[in-house]
Amino acid sequence: MGRITTRRPILKLTLGEGASRRADTLAVEEPLEIRVAGSPLAVTMRTPGHDVELAAGFLVSEGIIAEGAEFYSAIHCGGPGTGGQENTYNVLDISLARGVALPDPDAARRFYTTSSCGVCGKASIDAVRTVSRHPVDQDDVQVDAEQIAAFPDRLRAEQAAFDKTGGLHAAALFDADSGELLVLREDVGRHNAVDKVVGWALLNDRLPLRRQILQVSGRASFELVQKAAMAGIPVLSAVSAPSSLAAELAEESGVTLAGFVRGRSMNIYSHAHRVRVDGHASSAYAEEGAQHAR
Repeated sequence: MGRITTRRPILKLTLGEGASRRADTLAVEEPLEIRVAGSPLAVTMRTPGHDVELAAGFLVSEGIIAEGAEFYSAIHCGGPGTGGQENTYNVLDISLARGVALPDPDAARRFYTTSSCGVCGKASIDAVRTVSRHPVDQDDVQVDAEQIAAFPDRLRAEQAAFDKTGGLHAAALFDADSGELLVLREDVGRHNAVDKVVGWALLNDRLPLRRQILQVSGRASFELVQKAAMAGIPVLSAVSAPSSLAAELAEESGVTLAGFVRGRSMNIYSHAHRVRVDGHASSAYAEEGAQHAR
């Protein structure tokens, strides 16, 4: 459990200075098979640790559950390890609460996802709009741009495993009213890091995540916006770029999407009315600037 990093001997080459042997710290990546009531649902490549949160968040993202009361229990089963060894931590079986519908065996997504996975398309956008039980378009939260600008540095300061490996994504929840960092999770997959955060919220009966901000360490993919929308998160902030489909889904689902949040600047791709600049909604601020430019 919690095999976040591992040590491996390497040959260190420095041009003009020669070579030396040393040990390097790597982020662990292993498969996790998620089962529901004994039936396989999905396999994802992840960094071990917080597996129950990961599975719970994944079920929220897929629209299978939406409240903490619908999640009953989880147990690790026997599964394949690495190096030909058997372990008991790579298969997780979830039991849902009595009366909660199980995934349709014919419709269950049994897929192998890499650490940079993505599922996207117009059908997926329609599914999010139809399935989400936590709509965010009416969330009246507002947050200062100054506050959003500070989140990436606060996220980076808490990435203990990244300091050792340089190879892990991170996701964190911040409370929009207090600015408090509520939870942070790291993983080789950015989608897994978000699932762990959402799963933490579900297991602590915090869904929907109204008046919360999701900060991620990399780019904003369609899938991350999907996960935010399904969990009721009104604001998603990313250090890097969003994809076109991520921006489209954010606009249609009511999520405020900020990208390239670096230093003193950021780009707001959707629902800018939630971001305040100098005490005013940034959408109004931008309109005022446009009028002066005419």
